[in-house]
Amino acid sequence: MPQNTGTDTTSETAETADTTEMPSPQQELLSRLGTTLSPDLLVQALTHRSFSHEHEGAPNYERLEFLGDAVLEFVSTETLYRVHPDMNEGQLAKMRAMAVSEKALSQIAREKLQVGPYILLGHGEAESGGAEKSSILCDIVESLIGATFVEHGIDEARKVVHHLVDDELKKVATEGPALDWKTSLTVKAHGMGLEDPRYRMAVSGPEYAQVFTARAVVGDDDEVLGVGTGSSKRKAQLAAAKVAWTELDTNPSKHPAKKHHRQGDAKSQRK
Repeated sequence: MPQNTGTDTTSETAETADTTEMPSPQQELLSRLGTTLSPDLLVQALTHRSFSHEHEGAPNYERLEFLGDAVLEFVSTETLYRVHPDMNEGQLAKMRAMAVSEKALSQIAREKLQVGPYILLGHGEAESGGAEKSSILCDIVESLIGATFVEHGIDEARKVVHHLVDDELKKVATEGPALDWKTSLTVKAHGMGLEDPRYRMAVSGPEYAQVFTARAVVGDDDEVLGVGTGSSKRKAQLAAAKVAWTELDTNPSKHPAKKHHRQGDAKSQRK
């Protein structure tokens, strides 16, 4: 036997040991999730029904998603109830809806978990970009929470929910439904470098049943971002502010901040 055979074997053994020490992609995903899962349960939590249709007998994540949705709602509700004793049921419900919305959960899937490459999809779903669809990414977050509950129980599932969602719960407490919508819109506008919102009012209908219409305007170009109606001026403005806030939150790139003239310069231009 040639002498270099032993050397090669040692080298291969060292390389094998190095490879063993490196975390696998699955381990990296579980590290980002903040828990451990058995291989079979992890695979199920990542399997879309389109994959099951093409691979008979492969269980998909739908039952885990159903369970995870309930766990997520419970832990989120529990947290909001405990952290915000001064808020009423309506405010808490709206905050929860925002924190666990498809938009919020899909963002968690993309940024915190980076789970897209791990999702098992059927050929057609994969070809249509299923791994980037917000609806599927949202489902995956819930299915992973459900899998955690199945394997470890509520205490570990609670830890995972806090790990994933607490940042969003804190965020919704400072904007949107946690405040009245007019205040929220002002905070949002200032955060984007825009001026204070203004409201153009109109009144219609007979004196005993007036309908107020408010148009929320933000920025120098007097762009109307939201229209709302109500039985009072305030109700109409709140409705318009909600629409405008949603527009700024959903499409911030469409409303860049612009440089404003100083008040003194503006006055001099009018003279």
